[in-house]
Amino acid sequence: MEIILASASPRRLEIFAENGYEVTVMPAQVEEALPENIAPQDAVLFLSLKKALHIEEKLKAEGRREPARIIAADTIVYKDGILGKPEDEADAFRMLSLLNGETHCVYSGVSVIDYMGETRTAFYDCTEVEFVKYSEEDIARYIATGEPLDKAGAYAIQQGFAPYVREYRGSYLNVVGFPWEKFEKLVK
Repeated sequence: MEIILASASPRRLEIFAENGYEVTVMPAQVEEALPENIAPQDAVLFLSLKKALHIEEKLKAEGRREPARIIAADTIVYKDGILGKPEDEADAFRMLSLLNGETHCVYSGVSVIDYMGETRTAFYDCTEVEFVKYSEEDIARYIATGEPLDKAGAYAIQQGFAPYVREYRGSYLNVVGFPWEKFEKLVK
């Protein structure tokens, strides 16, 4: 069965490839606005399901008759509120300042829909991440790389911000952007 990944994230694509899955990339173009006062776990479930349903509707509109498994995901950082992708460098600076020397949670929601089948599943995972203290100059240097601008919470644990991670509790891949361990249990 064809697997459709409703995401353009190179990190998610890499996780699937590293685990032996070939996927068709079909990014979901949806508005990512959230209802007010939504809990972080509900936010990632809401957005991942919205993306999966969008792709399901797109396949129906195209008249597709072959089954497929649609997989959609969304990741946020939570510390005194939801931190998505920064709007600009100033917003990235604000986020990284808020996380400085603190512990925060990274939530990822995953929705799986078997197109032309009956299965619809959604779950989330949460990983706690603790940062060491870093300077404003460290933040500015990191932002100058451009890396934080397309990352939830304005950082990548697997790239340039790795030296500032004291420890994490839970799934490392969840922080990268896809809770593979939990997904694998679900698929099996």
